[in-house]
Parts: sequence; C-alpha cells; structure tokens
Amino acid sequence: MWNDDFGEPGPGRSAALRMTAVTRRHGRGRSAVHALRGVDVSLSAGSFTAVMGPSGSGKSTLLQCAAGLDRPTAGSVRLGGQELTRMGRRALTRLRRAHVGFVFQSFNLLPSLTAEQNVLLPLRLAGRPARRERPRAREALDRVGLADRLHSRPGELSGGQQQRVALARALVTEPEVICADEPTGALDPVTAEDVLALLRDAVDGLGATVLMVTHDPAAAACADTVLFLADGHLVDRLEPASGSAVPRGDGGTGAPGVRPVDVIADRMRSLSGAGARPRSAPGAAVPAPPAEVAL
Repeated sequence: MWNDDFGEPGPGRSAALRMTAVTRRHGRGRSAVHALRGVDVSLSAGSFTAVMGPSGSGKSTLLQCAAGLDRPTAGSVRLGGQELTRMGRRALTRLRRAHVGFVFQSFNLLPSLTAEQNVLLPLRLAGRPARRERPRAREALDRVGLADRLHSRPGELSGGQQQRVALARALVTEPEVICADEPTGALDPVTAEDVLALLRDAVDGLGATVLMVTHDPAAAACADTVLFLADGHLVDRLEPASGSAVPRGDGGTGAPGVRPVDVIADRMRSLSGAGARPRSAPGAAVPAPPAEVAL
C-alpha cells in the first residue's frame, strides 16, 4: 500500500537536501506572484525523488531553489549541510560545480564541441587540465553507453544520445545531488526509459541523490518518492509504505493490483481537476540557469 505522510529521511539515512519553510515570491503587493509557499522538503542521501504538479505549481522554482540557482524570498535551503541562502554568487557557483549535476530537457550541449569535450567542460571550468581529466570523461561516457561516440558532435547524435552525453556531463564531477528538469520531456518512450534507467543507476550504483521534475507519471514511477505541488504548496507525497522495493511504471510493488504509475496519474488528475492556477504574470518567469550551468 501507499502512504502519504511527508516524513523525514529513513532510519540511518542523512539528508542530502533539506528545504525548510521555503517561500519564493516575485514582485510585491497585490501583483506579487507566490511561486512557493512555505515548502518543507527533506531528501535522504542516495534517494530518487520526483516532483510533479500542474503547470505553474512551482516545480521548476523548487528545483532551482534546491540547487542554488534561485534564491528563496524566505526560508532555509541546506545542501550537504551547507546553507545556500547565505552564500554569495561565487560561493554558490563553486558549490554547484563541485556538488551538483544538472540535466535539462533541452540538453544544453555546445554544438561545436565533441561529446568528450562537452563532458570535460565542467572540469575545465573548475580549472582542471583536460589532458589529466580525459580518462574520467571517457569513463562517464562509457557508463551511459557512448564509449564509441567520443568524437561525435551533438548534431551527429540522436536526441537520446545527446541526453546521455548531458547525463555523463552531470556525472563526471561525481556530484552528491543531480537536479533533472524534465529530462525525458523531448524523448520518445523507449529512449526515455533508457535515460531513466541511467538516473536510477546513478542512485543505486553511485549513491547520488536525484531530484527530478517531470510531468510524466511513468517517469515519476521510477523514483523512490513522488512529491506533488499545487499553487506553490507541497500537497501530497507517495512512496512504497515498506520503503523497500522501488515503484516501477511496469507494474512494480504498490497496492495489490494497482500499478504505481496509475496511482500517480490519478493524483495528477485530481490536482489538475481541483483548479490549480497557472501563475503567469509579467516579470514572474522562473530565471534562466546561469551560464556555467546551462553551458
């Protein structure tokens, strides 16, 4: 069966990310737009968490605040024990380079660089010599199944292969946390399944913590925990009550006779039907990732 309590990290597991009473407001007065309203989230180290919600619910804002790409109006964000809200821009940049990997729907690969060069880029930005770090980049590409495409440029790769390169780039610095914003949104179902398997492997094989925003119930069903946002509030949470087997979209554990993907889809339909409001307003757009993240 499923439980809906928001809870804390499991026994013996430390929190890789903790957000406490996080509020993000754009503008002031009557025209103010509240992207997040007092959100509390705690992610266990080595866990896979998906975030879902209607359009305008605050999903991307939560992800960007969690990664230090956007600064909350109020509240606390602690990543690996460090308080992000008190850090300056340069300190945040250094923290992201060392501890956070990013995967975006649009891949954000540099078209003039080869797959190997794109993967090396975070290391070069950190001041590490490319020649010394090349074996690490090749190992990351091998992990995502692209050892034979080291010298291919993005234009020579399929969408799925480009996303694999982006994932290898996220993994090459061995980050504690991987933030993925709609990583399968531009992919066909088969390719999306492959990318999700690689994210799952980053958790199970490398001990990374994955925070993924998605609109796809099948993608969310690959996570250990699914958080639901509506109108800036954290309103629901789903996970296997036993905390053992990971829910799968192909009929994994959950309520007897009920596929987790169907439970997730039902929750999304109920949130959308409840009239969650898109919060489009002048000047209220979620800020674009900094150049060193978007690459």
